[in-house]
Amino acid sequence: MNLVPIIKGQDFTDETSGLFATDPELQKIVAGILSRVIQEGDAALLDYTEKFDRVKLESLRVPLETLHAAEAKIDAETRVIFEEAIKNIREFHRHQIQESWHHDFEDGSRLGEIVRPIDRAGIYVPGGKAFYPSSMIMNAVPAQLAGVASIAVASPPGPNGLPHELVLGICSMLGIDEVYSMGGAQAVAALAYGTESIAPVCKVTGPGNKFVAEAKRQVFGKVGIDSIAGPSEILILHDDLSVPIEYLVRDMISQAEHDEVAQAILITTSQETAEKVQKRLDELVPTLPRKEIITASLSGYGKIIVVDLIEEGIDICNQIAPEHLEVLFTDESKLDLVRNAGAIFVGQWSSEPVGDYFAGPNHTIPTSGSARYAAPLSVRDFQKHSSLIRYSKERLLNQGEKIARFADMEELNGHAEAIRERLRRNG
Repeated sequence: MNLVPIIKGQDFTDETSGLFATDPELQKIVAGILSRVIQEGDAALLDYTEKFDRVKLESLRVPLETLHAAEAKIDAETRVIFEEAIKNIREFHRHQIQESWHHDFEDGSRLGEIVRPIDRAGIYVPGGKAFYPSSMIMNAVPAQLAGVASIAVASPPGPNGLPHELVLGICSMLGIDEVYSMGGAQAVAALAYGTESIAPVCKVTGPGNKFVAEAKRQVFGKVGIDSIAGPSEILILHDDLSVPIEYLVRDMISQAEHDEVAQAILITTSQETAEKVQKRLDELVPTLPRKEIITASLSGYGKIIVVDLIEEGIDICNQIAPEHLEVLFTDESKLDLVRNAGAIFVGQWSSEPVGDYFAGPNHTIPTSGSARYAAPLSVRDFQKHSSLIRYSKERLLNQGEKIARFADMEELNGHAEAIRERLRRNG
């Protein structure tokens, strides 16, 4: 039995929406966790940490000296890698910074927008199956470039009662000193509502498991969120037979190793390529360190789809709206046909991990089809826009009756009279 099935393009049906369906039992569990954190604060957080993370803490906040010590333990070679990644990510996101603007009219009126950073951000950095110092960078750098003055970080503790040492070290490198040993839905609750020792934030960002995702869904409205992240996804669009089979195989695995419900899809115009990839996956996966996770992912959600024309594959891609899209085309002009994808990697040298760690674009990307309407995390997510309206007397006298009549059409007399009172006094 083959690990990943090969199907024809005409037989494809999109099943991604099922990966992100609401779960009433999960909703109930998370609602209970949120409620308890709201009511009991730090005591609930400490109890949940002991229960879920199997570590008993006296305090949730990581001491500043511990952050500095973690940074000091980063070896010189690793530090150079982190510094270059941070530089690349900062340079890319610098272009996203938006500034206030206005337009002044001859009559003295002014219209525009005032752009300001949010006051305080909460960043969730996952632990558990893997640790993600890269997520720390991808969330913190845009927030810092936006000008967010206060950033709190939450990450699950390991057996020593602390988040992963590299996460702590990067926090220190970035100048972030407010870090808490807490994970799961309870951490999202603490960031959103605050406790005795944790001030509430304005927005919670960062990926996590299904409990974190559901918690973010439930706290939205009290605070902003970046997105409700589903399982990781990669889709490879392929008609370039010069690309080595091993590249296709390894790139599919790069996402399958994230989670048992991660999704890896190859769409190719070559039946021979499909069969070679299928065979190689069967050979390779049993030898890999994360073989159980990869096997569950590929057997449950992986697909190899054979199409007659790459345009047919692009149509399927637009239907799926993948998180990560690798484009391996003989004719790159056909990239213009791709409408829905979170991050697009073009050419055989643009393997998906390039974007995960180093190139510069953000790796927090819409999943579960939300790339149809959403975008990767950016500086803009940490900025807010206020409209600016400064009408002159002349402009109101010229336009006032039109405004009042518009209000009349909606039968909102109070609106209309607020304008007409000014017109009567100054007519």
